[in-house]
Amino acid sequence: MRIISRTGELAEAVAGMANADVVTVDTEFMRETTYWPRLCVIQIASADDVVVIDAMAPELDLGPFFSLMANERVLKVFHSGRQDIEIVYHLAGLIPHPVFDTQIAAMVCGFGDSISYEQLVQRLAGESIDKSSRFTDWARRPLTERQLAYAAADVTHLRTVYRVLAQRLDEQGRGDWVEKEMEILTSESTYRLEPEEAWKRLRMRVRRPIELAVLKAIAAWREREAQTRDVPRSRVLKDDAIYEIAAQQPASSEALGALRTIAKGFERSRAGEEIVAVVQQALAIPRDTLPKIPKVRPPGEINPAAVDLLKVLLKMTSETHGVASKVIATVDDLEAIAADDDADVPALSGWRRKLFGDAALKLKRGDIALRLDGRRVRIVETGRRAAEAAE
Repeated sequence: MRIISRTGELAEAVAGMANADVVTVDTEFMRETTYWPRLCVIQIASADDVVVIDAMAPELDLGPFFSLMANERVLKVFHSGRQDIEIVYHLAGLIPHPVFDTQIAAMVCGFGDSISYEQLVQRLAGESIDKSSRFTDWARRPLTERQLAYAAADVTHLRTVYRVLAQRLDEQGRGDWVEKEMEILTSESTYRLEPEEAWKRLRMRVRRPIELAVLKAIAAWREREAQTRDVPRSRVLKDDAIYEIAAQQPASSEALGALRTIAKGFERSRAGEEIVAVVQQALAIPRDTLPKIPKVRPPGEINPAAVDLLKVLLKMTSETHGVASKVIATVDDLEAIAADDDADVPALSGWRRKLFGDAALKLKRGDIALRLDGRRVRIVETGRRAAEAAE
């Protein structure tokens, strides 16, 4: 293991790894008090080299690392890599490619919905990881020997985990399943944080178009403010305050200050003045151009019994094929399928449809049924179509 804190050292290490077919990658970062993740440490391992990069070193330019992430000849292996990739995208404006995520691969290979990395290493590599350094302060310098050992272990064990999972995927003929998921993981839209889309992360507590217009405008303002100040969204304005502003639409400082979710005196601050201006702009939107309330499926359209039946089918499918149920379909997917045969959900396309979606639709139509065979649930053909044809 080498500790790198200078650009020349990093360039030399990356030059060697650029000839590797596969490198494993992990990062340690802090974001409790910031909007953007604060990159502290980077770990990379090839088949014969392991480096721990002090990303906060003052004499270090991460350019060589970013070049490796952009190298199309080298497969980058992550475990639960979405946040790692987000960091690279934010700092360098690029998305590592090609990539392989062992968390997704593990779910496809039947290791369940929530197996931890430590459990995966134990089962596939026969090693134990000292977890005591996971939640340490990675921004504090100098890094301790225990932190460095933990960082290096993450990527060294990941090499074995990757090899075993890749082999299993090949044996099971499921490599293309994981490739489809990697397309989502490496899509720029996955990481683009557009302020105008921030309202979608909030619960829909509005009933009128004008309330939605204010909600969208305030959510976008908060997102821009958080990004600019590099602070968590809640430090700018809490969600409950956005909901109340959308409902009450305070068009003056006095009205804003009267809200129970607004701290005393906040209405006189720069932020308070901007919020009032944003509300006024939203209120000036012509009625015929106000946003429409997103259509929410009425409870009456969802048959709870049908959803429960689909859950049983999903669990049976997961156990039969050794694929985590969460990868196959979500509860939202099941509710959508229960209400609409043509629902636009992942469970009704690609490999998921072959594995589960087609059977789910047959179950809805009554073409198949489920029966209990001892402790196992099995599918049985009902013969309904044959009976109908005979009539």
